Formats: sequence, C-alpha cells, structure tokens
Amino acid sequence: MKAKTTERGWAGHFICANRCRFRRNTLVEYGDIKIVVSTVGLMEDWKGDKYNTEKFETIGFERYYETMCFYANQDDTKYYDANVSREVSFDSEWAIGEIDKEVEANVMHDTVVREICSKLKSGDL
Repeated sequence: MKAKTTERGWAGHFICANRCRFRRNTLVEYGDIKIVVSTVGLMEDWKGDKYNTEKFETIGFERYYETMCFYANQDDTKYYDANVSREVSFDSEWAIGEIDKEVEANVMHDTVVREICSKLKSGDL
C-alpha cells in the first residue's frame, strides 16, 4: 500500500501562524492512520496593533522556521486537522535559524513527509 499525501492551504500548527508568511500543511494517510506534517516560519514582528514587515521574530528558541508532526484529530472527519496533544516524533531536521530560507524550509518539510511515509510503511508509527 502507498501512503497518500495531500497538500492543504492552511497552517497545521502554531498559535501565531496567522503572522507567518511561510505555511505548509500536508496530510499523510496510510490505512486508518492520518498524520499532519506542518511547517511554519517567517513570523512578522508585531508591535501593538501594527505589523513590521521589515523584521521577523523567532518562533521558538533561535529558529525562524519549524516543522512538527501530529496525529490527526479523528473526530474531525472533514479536515483531519492536527491533534496537537498527540505529537509524532521524527529524526529529520526540524528547525532553521536563519531568515530568507524558504527553499530550505520546503526541502525540510518534504524530507519530513518522506520520513513519515517511510515510517508508516515500515510499521514504525
């Protein structure tokens, strides 16, 4: 059986994702298992009620991009959004500590998607 991947048009995690210029969300399905791979980054600096588009804030300790994985919320049978209380661990790189690394963030995201697919096929998830 092959894992099915679906690119989706919204952020998969991070409470400030609305401020992130970079957002990717991929649903990986293998049998009954559904996992969300989410990458966010380039969070605009926010001061009061204004966005400063010339400066970016880190989204965690010394990182401007991050990828995380979660089992999907099985009760959400329309979108299968992330159940952020059920994180899925992986071995690939998950953080980038520099600005202007969108290409690298895409590669990071795709690498994690491939790893999750491989782990699902091997029964490691």
